[in-house]
Amino acid sequence: MAKTTDDPVAFRFFNEIGIIEQLARALLERNLPDGLKISQFSVLNHLARAGERGEEDWGPARLASAFQVTKGAMTNTLQRLENRGLVLIQADPRDGRGKHVSITDAGRIMRGRCVENVGPLLGQLSREVSDEDFAAALPFLEKIRIYLDSHRS
Repeated sequence: MAKTTDDPVAFRFFNEIGIIEQLARALLERNLPDGLKISQFSVLNHLARAGERGEEDWGPARLASAFQVTKGAMTNTLQRLENRGLVLIQADPRDGRGKHVSITDAGRIMRGRCVENVGPLLGQLSREVSDEDFAAALPFLEKIRIYLDSHRS
């Protein structure tokens, strides 16, 4: 790809990531079932994956930190998920002042439906971009993520 600007390469890199994120978000959200928003799917996906790893100690504040959103924004997302029966919010058994969030069976089913709906989109992309290309990009992207995560303020 030809260089199109005199902007620093790191700026161009993050600009591309931002554009990809916007395009991917729009495409995914159009294909999520039952009007689910990407923020809601992201929380369901996170809780499901964390549960598979045995990491089940998630409260609203910890989720907000993980997603880099305000506690109010996360509370709103969690309330919407709870109203749909997709997560359960309970008093933390170790600290009655805190809350504990867990994914319900209905939440796991919804997450599965989301993954199924997105599958064909990823299949189309995989016909254009090989698994090898995706795999080759992962170590570099993980390196950037680890750096940014360790430099949060």
